[in-house]
Amino acid sequence: HVQLVESGGGSVQAEGSLRLSCVSSKYTDGNSMAWFRQAPGKEREGVASFNWQGKPLYTNSVEGRFTISRDSARNTLYLQMNSLKPDDTAMYNCAAGRRSGAIWSREWEYNYWGQGTQVTVS
Repeated sequence: HVQLVESGGGSVQAEGSLRLSCVSSKYTDGNSMAWFRQAPGKEREGVASFNWQGKPLYTNSVEGRFTISRDSARNTLYLQMNSLKPDDTAMYNCAAGRRSGAIWSREWEYNYWGQGTQVTVS
């Protein structure tokens, strides 16, 4: 069983930056991990992940502003968020365990989830 713990959320003004971290309790293939977010009253959406060749993938609304990365030695996934907008306000969750060939933005393709970290942009 894999446990994921996110951190780094907080309140920030528009155009500010935050860096989220997700630490895994065990080694996890970084290509099987992703960041999701859910705003009040909205469905959870995939924010960023990697394809199976390790290329970063982003939802359109964060392209060019967010950067996903990982440190395999530390079992840690990151999300650098720049030029934040009020629309980025959401609970951000880390997910892991996506099977090979699955579509990265489908939340049901992931086996493990963290508890989330809140990001509020005003």
